[in-house]
Amino acid sequence: MRDSGIGGGMPRGPGGPRDHRPPRSRRRLRPLLGLERNRLRRPVDRTQRVIALCLLFLLLALAPPAAVWGGSLAYGSGLRAERAERAERQQVVATVLATGGLASTGDRYVHETVQATWPRPGAAGQDAKPRTGTLPSWKGARAGAKKPIWVDRAGDPVVRPRPHSRTVTDAAYAGGGAAIGAGLPLLGVYLLVRRRCDRHRYELWEDAWARLDADRGRHRPF
Repeated sequence: MRDSGIGGGMPRGPGGPRDHRPPRSRRRLRPLLGLERNRLRRPVDRTQRVIALCLLFLLLALAPPAAVWGGSLAYGSGLRAERAERAERQQVVATVLATGGLASTGDRYVHETVQATWPRPGAAGQDAKPRTGTLPSWKGARAGAKKPIWVDRAGDPVVRPRPHSRTVTDAAYAGGGAAIGAGLPLLGVYLLVRRRCDRHRYELWEDAWARLDADRGRHRPF
């Protein structure tokens, strides 16, 4: 027998009634966002959730540009520092003359040193005389051992020039700090909103308890 549509359910053909419910993905998203039609949710709860979502979207709009801006500034500054240090410093080879020296750093730390000589960078004539001084010792250091060191234009030992990895790391930290800086004011706004909403919820609770006590006294059984 054909389904006449009476007592057999609604026809689902092209001419049947359409399902006006929102798509399943939207129905799943509403509870996560706190926007579903739930009697347990008060208007103040929905207001707080809407403000929180707006602040979240604002953070997603502001944090990436702030991170790019802060990271690019730090990266550019790091590149300039790299070029300046490499222009001021030069690597030369030091030759150990004697070992067994001691030097102190501060009041507690004592380390071994070596007496070494190394050429003066870019020197000519009388200025071409090698420099002699004290260097921190290293494993296997002995008279005649050689080790590359970095010196400035005057020939004084200095630390190696700034590595590019440090520039990248500083840029990453600066970008993250800029993103956090963009989010802190929004977090402060949300905390103020939440505090005001919590105060309003407490007032609603007090009013509800007061009405409950009044109804209890009015409908007290004899």
